[in-house]
Order: sequence, then C-alpha cells, then structure tokens
Amino acid sequence: MKKTFKQICRTAALFCVLPLLCGCGSDSPAPAEETETSTSIVTEVNGMRKIIADSSNVKQLGRTHLMDETLWLAFSGTGADFDYTGKKLDITLKGDGSSLLPKDGENCARVAIYVDGERVVDDLIDKPEEVYTVFESDETKTVNVKIVKLSETAMSTFGIKPIEIQPDENIVPAAEKSHKIEFVGDSITCGYGVDDEVAEHHFHTSTEDVTKAYAYKTAQALDADYSMVSISGYGVISGWTANPNNKVPNQTIPQYYTKLGFSYNKFANTTPPSALDWDFSKFVPEVIVVNLGTNDDSYCQGNAEKQKEYSEAYAEFLKVIREKNPNAEIFCTLGIMGQRLFPGVEDAVKIYTEATGDTKVHTFMFDAQDGSLGYAADWHPSAATHDKASEALAAEIKSVMGW
Repeated sequence: MKKTFKQICRTAALFCVLPLLCGCGSDSPAPAEETETSTSIVTEVNGMRKIIADSSNVKQLGRTHLMDETLWLAFSGTGADFDYTGKKLDITLKGDGSSLLPKDGENCARVAIYVDGERVVDDLIDKPEEVYTVFESDETKTVNVKIVKLSETAMSTFGIKPIEIQPDENIVPAAEKSHKIEFVGDSITCGYGVDDEVAEHHFHTSTEDVTKAYAYKTAQALDADYSMVSISGYGVISGWTANPNNKVPNQTIPQYYTKLGFSYNKFANTTPPSALDWDFSKFVPEVIVVNLGTNDDSYCQGNAEKQKEYSEAYAEFLKVIREKNPNAEIFCTLGIMGQRLFPGVEDAVKIYTEATGDTKVHTFMFDAQDGSLGYAADWHPSAATHDKASEALAAEIKSVMGW
C-alpha cells in the first residue's frame, strides 16, 4: 500500500470508528515539563544553518508542539508553512512508534508536502526517520513549502526536524491568511477513507486525507488559517457503538479539547499528546465549527432521555469552548452522515444560550449524503460530498460573518 504514495525523492465507524478505537485506555503521565525552544537558528560546524520550525521561522499549522528542536504533529491538518529561498531543500521527518511496526498503511502517519501548491510528497512514515528532497534548482528561487499531516491523531504522530540550509539561503514564515477558523469534529472532519471510495472497505491511514474533507476545504474557500480538533469515532457523550446499550464514554472530544491530541503513540516515543495542554493564545479563531453527534447518534438512537443527556453535555462543552475563545462565533453543525440527532444540537444551543445569554452561537444542518455522490470507506462521505458540504458551510459562515 505504501509504495503507491511515494512520489518524490526519498533518501534515507459504520460512522467513524475502527476496531482499534474501541476501548482506548488512558495515557501515561508526561515526563518533565516541555518548553518551546527559543533559539531559532543554530550554525553547525560544517557551516550549514539549522532552522528550527518554531513560530519565528515557519507558520505553524494547527496545534503543534516543539520539543528538543523537533516540531511534533498529532491532529489532522497540523504542519508547517514557510517560504524558502535557495537551490535545494531537504526535509527530515521523524516517526513515532507506529513507524517501527508498519502494517500496510493501517496506522502509520500520512504526510503531504507541497511546493507552490503542488503536492510533491505523499507518503506514509514507516521508518523512524525519513529524508525528502522537496525542491532542487540550478538557480536560486523562492518557493512556498507546506508540510501537512493528512492522517489523524489517534493512530500516529510525526515530527519535523530542524531544516539545514546553506548560509546564503533563507526560510521565513508564510503569510497569514485573512481569517482564522477552528474545526471540532470526528472522522468526517478527519477525511476518513476519502481516498478509498468503496463503502465496504475499512480504515487505513493511507486512505485518510484531511485536505479533501469539508473542513479544510471550507478554510480554503474562506481564505482562513485553520486548526483541527478531530478524532474518528468520537462524540460528545459516547463514541461510536454497534450496540446502543453499550455507551462508550471514553471516546469523547470534550476531554481532549484543551490538549495537543489523543494518540496511541507518543511524541518522540516519550510524550503523549493528551498530556500536553494547548495554549489557546497561539491561535485565536474568529469562527469555530463544531460537528459532533454522528457517533453519539449510534448510542442515542432517537431515545429522548439519551438525547437530553447529549444536549446537556453539549451545552456544557460550549461553555468550555467559549471560555477558551471569548470572541469567536460558534457554528454547531451536524447532518452529513445523518440528521436524526440535529434537534439535540438545537436543544444544546438553546440550553446554553438561556444559561449564558451568549447569542454568538448558531446551528447549521448539512444535507445528508444519499449515495448520489458515492461513498468512501465505511460509508463515509466521498470527496464530492465533502465538496458539497464545504460550499454550503462556507456560504453560511460568509452570511453570518459578513465576509
């Protein structure tokens, strides 16, 4: 499976869940406190400049964590965006535990690297360290380089090592976009299975691509920098379950909203993303889109008491989101994979608004997929369905925000 994703020089559940996500355990505590390295450029003995992917050198995409000079990525869409001036650029990526025991694209992190908007690397990180030559020219040129984690946080993470360049070359952060938007969701937001449009097939990180999902496409349509908080199979009160009598409370997004992610693997094989608190001052969104309830619906199944529990818990989660983002407009959405629980979303917003007086919270129901645009793995939305959803959501946000 992996070889189909190698494109350039390499030198070195029904709704949202797969079986591995059922019954996840708690993470071990973090080691000593981690702090972001302040030194941006280190001159090596060989005369090369070592550029650390901190915020002074690159635009960090989403929730990233700098540790021991390596920028670690967990959530879907995390990465780095910068302009490089020079003749040849190598990027070195570090794998986590998933890279030590690769299983045909099942769990290894999938990465894309773009040069001037063209995807030049699409790979699974199945070795502890990978080196990619992403740009080479006889003449000095300035190009935009963007590294994006295509797969989700639960299965794997990876790190961007310091970038070595010649003394006369340079790296600067990419320009900020017009707006900032955060997405909170599940497998739909992650782009689960979007590269495998056979509904009966199951999860592999090799077929997950966040850039083809509605959230990433909405950010593009709005000229917005983004941040993603999404995990396949997760909900507000329960993760996906095949038995509505079997609630899965350990697979819920609210418990990880303030964290760097949740993963069965660790940054540098030492630090669980869920042990690290996210600094909300690093990314201040104007808009937050919450798309949670598809997995809860597998538990609620139209039951009034369960829906009430969902709505009340959702309202409490909105209080946390507001505490961390005092000025953002919040859009509570649902419906791409089923609209049955949408009244519960509306009830949650009503409960929250009546309790707080906060009117900067809105509801939006997506059209439900009907098969006319195809399906992806495990009956998830196809790329065409994601396109349709992003167009509708972008139009709604523009209308409310006046963008």
